[in-house]
Amino acid sequence: MTSRTIKVLLAEDQSMVREALAALLGLEDDIEVVAQVARGDEVLAAARAHDIDVALMDIEMPGATGIEAAAQLHKELPAVKLVILTTFGRPGYLRSAMESGADAFLVKDAPAAQLAEAVRKVLAGERVIDPTLAAAALAEGANPLTDREREVLRAAADGSTNAELAQTLHLSQGTVRNYLSTAIQKLAVRNRAEAVRIAREKGWL
Repeated sequence: MTSRTIKVLLAEDQSMVREALAALLGLEDDIEVVAQVARGDEVLAAARAHDIDVALMDIEMPGATGIEAAAQLHKELPAVKLVILTTFGRPGYLRSAMESGADAFLVKDAPAAQLAEAVRKVLAGERVIDPTLAAAALAEGANPLTDREREVLRAAADGSTNAELAQTLHLSQGTVRNYLSTAIQKLAVRNRAEAVRIAREKGWL
């Protein structure tokens, strides 16, 4: 237990979920939610403005994902502890979160007491990971896609043609085709749509 109040930032785009989390954490004597944001690209400014101790972030947010926001916070404000919350128990998300500097990774349906305890533990220097997700991540193995293959697959998710992807990503059409072909082969699927679906399900995008 800490002898001072832990200042927490909540980043969650669904207002009802964010307010519920804030209310639950507000019941704890040693935790205070000092800032709330609905976008990933608002996290760093809010963290700086409120001198927070811990940031609790959802993965799926507009502006920037929780993982991207965590990586930025880890670089700019390394003393801030990072807790990633997700509705989706995807093993790839856990690996990405840990690589971004996250100190904890929990699913949203965890008990409120567990979340509060995770806040205290990360501030004490511990790492907290949902055990079911940890086991799944170990079983799943590493993301086989390179950064470039992930980038091209993400861009292809909206159905863009190779020509459109080449223009957007500043690559040649042949290069785009090669990246997509390699990703499709690695994921053992028939086409780019299936590759996008599988990579998303595993949390690799």
